Amino acid sequence: MKKKSLFLLIAMLLVFSSVLAACGSDEKTDGDKKQTTTNGKENLADEQVLDLASTADIPDLDQATATDAVSFVVFSNVFEGLYTLGENDKVEPGIAKADPKKSEDGKIWTIELREDAKWSNGDPVTAHDFVYGWQRTLAPDTKSEYASMMYSIKNAEAVNTGELPPDQLGVKAIDDYTLEITWDKVYPYTQSLLAFGTFMPQNKKFVESKGENYAKEANTQVYNGPFVLDSWTHGQGWTYKKNDQYWDKENVTLDTINVQVIKDDNTRLQLYNKGELDRANLAAVQVPQNKNSEDFKVEKDSSTFFLKMNQKNELLANVHARKAISMAIDKVAFTEKILSDGSTPTDYLVPDDFAYDENDKEFHEGYPDELVFNVEEAQKEWELAKKDLGKDTFTIEFLNYDTASAKKVGEFIKEQLETNLKGLTVNIVPKPFGPMLEDQKALNYDITYAGWGPDYPDPMTFLELYETNNSFNRSMYSNPEYDAIIAAANGPLLEDPAKRWTEMQKAEKILIEEDQAIVPLYQRSYSYLESPKVKGVVPHNFAGDYTYKDAYIVK
Repeated sequence: MKKKSLFLLIAMLLVFSSVLAACGSDEKTDGDKKQTTTNGKENLADEQVLDLASTADIPDLDQATATDAVSFVVFSNVFEGLYTLGENDKVEPGIAKADPKKSEDGKIWTIELREDAKWSNGDPVTAHDFVYGWQRTLAPDTKSEYASMMYSIKNAEAVNTGELPPDQLGVKAIDDYTLEITWDKVYPYTQSLLAFGTFMPQNKKFVESKGENYAKEANTQVYNGPFVLDSWTHGQGWTYKKNDQYWDKENVTLDTINVQVIKDDNTRLQLYNKGELDRANLAAVQVPQNKNSEDFKVEKDSSTFFLKMNQKNELLANVHARKAISMAIDKVAFTEKILSDGSTPTDYLVPDDFAYDENDKEFHEGYPDELVFNVEEAQKEWELAKKDLGKDTFTIEFLNYDTASAKKVGEFIKEQLETNLKGLTVNIVPKPFGPMLEDQKALNYDITYAGWGPDYPDPMTFLELYETNNSFNRSMYSNPEYDAIIAAANGPLLEDPAKRWTEMQKAEKILIEEDQAIVPLYQRSYSYLESPKVKGVVPHNFAGDYTYKDAYIVK
């Protein structure tokens, strides 16, 4: 998300609390006895167990098809790609031994793989696992929504559309431990992409042995990261265990991470106060009585949340109606009274303090500071919409999450719209995270509460979402001028970074100021309580929100 998450979301993402974590550690043993000091980590607790909560279950455990924030947090801890993200999102070697060796034109990368990496079933992790995994993700039958992230690889789009067979993809195993990638386009962030869950390897023998059951349960997936998914009770929670086959297991201190699915804010806080959770996100009403606690923390990230508007709905296809809806919502009151967690109101899709140009200028530098809440103007736009459509009353459904926090969000949005836009009725339809994502994919909604956490450190990770054919558009929005800018910024403008930057700014203004394709609401922050015994959890601004490899528990 460099400030800190999809996508990822949306999709990312999009629950108020994904899987949020605490801190971590490294461990060594002397026989069966754990040392009190390990790799510079002092005063280690005898039991290295981290207890967490999530407001949502894992929607998808398959690297090829997952699209949500919860799944990608899991991926970042049970899988390892060619590269990983360290502190401050520094790209570090994972399965790769070192940085790529690049051809003179920069488009052919040769990557040497470490030979001591293994899957949790004992199989070696080889270059063939990356070739197979990427080919499988791009295969048309897989229907991967994140396949487009791979389109910078030579022939990737043609493979994904079925125009070319998978073996024509620009990736090959020179030998078991040498991978060659041929790119059509190289972005400033390309190496960061290789740390993202979609690019993680897949074990062909294991995948094919499980058939349709692959990745449906903890034991029908195989892992190559610092942890394995030891158990998964759908709807209730899951448990990570230290991976005894991991190549760097001596630098993993946690033995167990327990994650409970807890949607109720009060239950989560009660369990924290009883010592049964090591971290608890706070709802707005819980902040005042907890903000003076030594355990209280606020963490700002790079996820933005917004309302999507499905333009197959007659009302929402009208630009005046969309602008009216946007201007009718008091975002300051929303963030201060409903969220109360440090989140900040925004009028944009790209988050603040996330992307900077080559001169270190922030993406929104020079943008107007005023928020667009304006009831008088909203009502003018609303009257224009009613005139265009020849109607005075409208009813729309608001697809929302079923958590307690999201319920308050829905009630606030409903009250604002029905009060400020006379003749509009908003019916709230709450659903669990997974079914809600399915409804969004199927365009089975009118408006919906959504969010996105970045997949890589560039404004394009947000802006490309609303290109006409992007699989995450999910709103029927289409503007040829916008599409042309996105195509240029992902193509010829890569050779002109300054022009690319200003064109991306232009695209965001088309999306928001001209077309009001979405209604930006806020940039997320978390208010939470975290036990002082938790150390070393590493947050990230993109890809999976947290990694626990370096986390540990002190006495």
